[in-house]
Amino acid sequence: MDTRTFIASDGARLAYRDHGEGVPVLALSGLTRNMHDFDYVAPHLANMHPQGIRLVRMDYRGRGQSDYTGAQTYTVTQEGADALALLDHLGIEKAAILGTSRGGLIAMYLAAVAKNRITGICLNDVGPKLETKGLTHIFDYLGRRPAAKTYDQMAAKLPEVMVDFDNVPASRWAQEVRNQYRETQTGLDLRYDPALRAPFVEAFSGDLREAWPFFDAIEPLPLCLIRGENSPLLSVQTAAEMRRRRPDMVYAEIPDRGHIPFLDEPDALAALHEWVARLGN
Repeated sequence: MDTRTFIASDGARLAYRDHGEGVPVLALSGLTRNMHDFDYVAPHLANMHPQGIRLVRMDYRGRGQSDYTGAQTYTVTQEGADALALLDHLGIEKAAILGTSRGGLIAMYLAAVAKNRITGICLNDVGPKLETKGLTHIFDYLGRRPAAKTYDQMAAKLPEVMVDFDNVPASRWAQEVRNQYRETQTGLDLRYDPALRAPFVEAFSGDLREAWPFFDAIEPLPLCLIRGENSPLLSVQTAAEMRRRRPDMVYAEIPDRGHIPFLDEPDALAALHEWVARLGN
């Protein structure tokens, strides 16, 4: 599968993948993640709609294979604009959004400012209210190289670090570290710009503002929420309020998962299948 690039309005070169045919789904990854967030679910999506799925994914600026453009550009607003620019580049008028964590925040923002470009939204372990516990965990590692020196060392350590996860095979942790880090002669390095830390800490420190108007803006688009049963970022109470506001929302709580489910768990796939069926043609 080829990775391609397009040029954003400010000249940044951003990486993306575009594969499959059918209903367009734009997959937006987590804060420090990249297109590999969707490696596990991608093989399942194509069969979820009778016309197939055209899966488009991108590396945000400052992540993966995209240009590093500086802390001031690493914002939900800019990343939302880049997502729309990618759809324009591909000639896609409308797409559903599958948003993991940060990607879900971008999806809610786009529902408020560009709903005419969206056919549905699936949120993976994220909502309009984020818990301090989950944010504190992100603050602990964001922008810092891990102490582990090799892929194997990091993969062996992950089960101890990812305490909200259970029953994850060693092969999955081994793949995750390869998706998220580069192995170099001096140890593991990040697959994102460490400067991402400053704008994130600034945005999510102190008195946290809730974003319910952005969630409400999704109405009446088909909506799905997938939550890790042990998630420290999306609380049971917030998920319940989201369900109260959108009783038609497809919902799944994934056992043995924290932040974030991998999306190929049986309950996640069942929820995605139901959501995709509501997207229409």
